[in-house]
Amino acid sequence: MSGLAGLLAGHQEPGIYRWQAAFDAADVRRTVEHAGARFGHVDGWTHTSKTETLDAFALALDLPEWFGRNLDALADCLRDLEDPVVVLWDGWAPLAREDHDAFTGLLGVLAERATDPVPFSVLLRGDGPDLDIAALG
Repeated sequence: MSGLAGLLAGHQEPGIYRWQAAFDAADVRRTVEHAGARFGHVDGWTHTSKTETLDAFALALDLPEWFGRNLDALADCLRDLEDPVVVLWDGWAPLAREDHDAFTGLLGVLAERATDPVPFSVLLRGDGPDLDIAALG
């Protein structure tokens, strides 16, 4: 799956990547779960505000009910994840354009979690503003 296989096999460092592959989210889920990782899908086209996006991450990653719907709570919950994780974030650009500060803050929390020893990666799929983020082949 075009770069995803290398990420799942550990040939590519976990992190945040731009990903242009057109695979159906269900196919990506099967691939990720077959590799033994947890999969989360966030549909940014339908979740365009900070609150909606945080709720979408909570649902996608099955975060606990006590999740406080803020960036500090998200950081805490992400640190508690014990399995490798791959998040496919389709349509991230609306939040990036509409609320740049919220997007930047969320990206910072996700990037910080990606440095944890337990693999955590986010695939930003779709067109959007220029970011200083590598593409996943």
